[in-house]
Amino acid sequence: MMTATRSADSGPAGPGEFDRYSYAESTGAARITNAPAWDGDPDMSRVGRRAAGSRGRGLHGQLVQQLGQMIVSGDLGADRPLVPEEIGQRFEVSRTVVRESLRVLEAKGLVSARPNVGTRVRPVGDWNLLDPDIIEWRAFGPQREDQRRELCELRLTIEPLAARLAAVDAPEEVRQRLGDMVDIMTHTLGQGDALTFSRADAEFHGLLLQAAGNRMLEHLSGIVAAALQVSGGAASGCEQPTEASVALHQRIVDAVSAGDPAAAESAMRHLLSAPSEAAAPAGGPAAAGADHVVPAPREH
Repeated sequence: MMTATRSADSGPAGPGEFDRYSYAESTGAARITNAPAWDGDPDMSRVGRRAAGSRGRGLHGQLVQQLGQMIVSGDLGADRPLVPEEIGQRFEVSRTVVRESLRVLEAKGLVSARPNVGTRVRPVGDWNLLDPDIIEWRAFGPQREDQRRELCELRLTIEPLAARLAAVDAPEEVRQRLGDMVDIMTHTLGQGDALTFSRADAEFHGLLLQAAGNRMLEHLSGIVAAALQVSGGAASGCEQPTEASVALHQRIVDAVSAGDPAAAESAMRHLLSAPSEAAAPAGGPAAAGADHVVPAPREH
C-alpha cells in the first residue's frame, strides 16, 4: 500500500530558484513510481515517472493529482473509461480512496459518471478551466505556453480594475500591508530568495483583489495565486521578478495610498504588460523558472 505523508515546506528555495514551493520525495510518491504497469497500458504506467519528486498530501490527494495530470496532459483522452477497480489495483489504494478521488475530478469537470456507462474522461470543453488545480496541471503539461498566455490575458482583464477600485477606499491597514509586501520583495530579490519573493507577490495581488470591495473579484484570487505560481515562463504579458517589476509594485502602492484610481490602474496594466524579454538576468529567479516541478496537490 502507498504510505500517506503530510507535506511541509522544506525551507526557502535555493538562489535563483523560482518555484513557489520546494518539495522532497515522499514514501507515497516513491511507491507510485515503482508501481507495476496498468495491464500493460503504457499510458497508465507513465504516471509513475511524472509522480517522482512531487510530495502528496495523503493517498486521496496523490491520486487526484496523478489522474488529473494524466487527463489534462492528454495521456487519458476524452471518453476514456476509468474503471475504479483497475485504478485501485494500479495504485494499491482502497475503493473509498478511488471513489472520493473520482468525485473530486468530476467536480472539476474532468470526468463524468453515469449509470450503465461508468466513469469516463470528459472533453476539454467541459473542464472547469478556472480551477486552480487544472491551471497548474495545464501549466506543467503540453499546453504550458497556452495556459500562461491565457492567464496573463485574464489577469490583464481583472487586476487593473481591482487596483482602480482598491485606490478608492482600501483600508489603511491594507495599504500598509501592500507596502510591507513590496519591502519584502525588494529584499528577497537581492537575496535570491525566490520562495519568499513569490509568497509576498501572491499576497500583494490577493490583497488588492480583496480590497477592491467586489466579491466576484475577490473570488478570483485563487486563480491569480495559481497564475503567479506558474509564471516565469516564456509567454509574454506576465510580470517577472526584476527590479523594474518591484518598482511598478511600488507605484501601485503609492497610487493606492494617494487615492489615485487612474494611476493605480495604469501601473498595474504596465506591470502585467511588461514584455518577457525584461525578465530577470541569467541565473536569476525567472531564469531558473523554466524547470518547475509540478506542485503537490491541495487537500481535497
